Amino acid sequence: MDGATNPDTRARILETALDLFAEQGYQRTSMREIADRLGITKAAVFYHFPAKAQLLASLGEPLIEDMEVAIKDALYAAETAGDPDRARWLLIESLLDTYLRHRRLLRILTHDLTVLAHDHAFQRFVDLAERIHQIVAGPDADLSGRVRAVQAISMLGDPVVFLSDVPDDRLRAEILSGVRTLLQGPPSASAGRAARRRRAGRPPALDAARAAEARRLYAAGTHTVTEIAEALGVSRATVYRHLAESAD
Repeated sequence: MDGATNPDTRARILETALDLFAEQGYQRTSMREIADRLGITKAAVFYHFPAKAQLLASLGEPLIEDMEVAIKDALYAAETAGDPDRARWLLIESLLDTYLRHRRLLRILTHDLTVLAHDHAFQRFVDLAERIHQIVAGPDADLSGRVRAVQAISMLGDPVVFLSDVPDDRLRAEILSGVRTLLQGPPSASAGRAARRRRAGRPPALDAARAAEARRLYAAGTHTVTEIAEALGVSRATVYRHLAESAD
């Protein structure tokens, strides 16, 4: 088997194409540039991918397959557990994990939206997104519920694309916290008054042990600053102050 037909060559072409598309955009990247980056002939690239659109479709296939698995798992959970809310959150978390695994590809698609108009494979992406909206909204959702479902799914993808400097674990915790707030709705007036009373009685500082715990939770990315403040019984400003002192 020569180098052109080696299966490893196909994998290397995909990885190199993903790198170049991320660096300079899909439209501005040629098949010759991909070949040159790999040190192979353009004919070898065309052997595996007769057109650049086919290369892009192959890059998108793992993302689409992961989305399909997330939907399948959520529907199975709804059927076996009889708990639509659990299925909804399973889908939201699985979809977010999928987006995080495919951050570079999502950034390519977002920054070069023309590829969606020319590549039929990504129509599947759109179809799956519509199915996800339906599951998150629920079968009997009114207009408000349908709007919130679309907003929730947008809240998953946009930070993944535009906050590329934030590590996955921290970004995941913040995104899920925001989606919960959206879907659960604002607190009632009485709950808001109770929360203000609790905040008013909070201590202005943390002792050394609780300050260390706040820093540990924040570094782990498992809790938002709001969640850390609630857990430790202080204000968000207090948590931020101790985090800033640690950084100094």
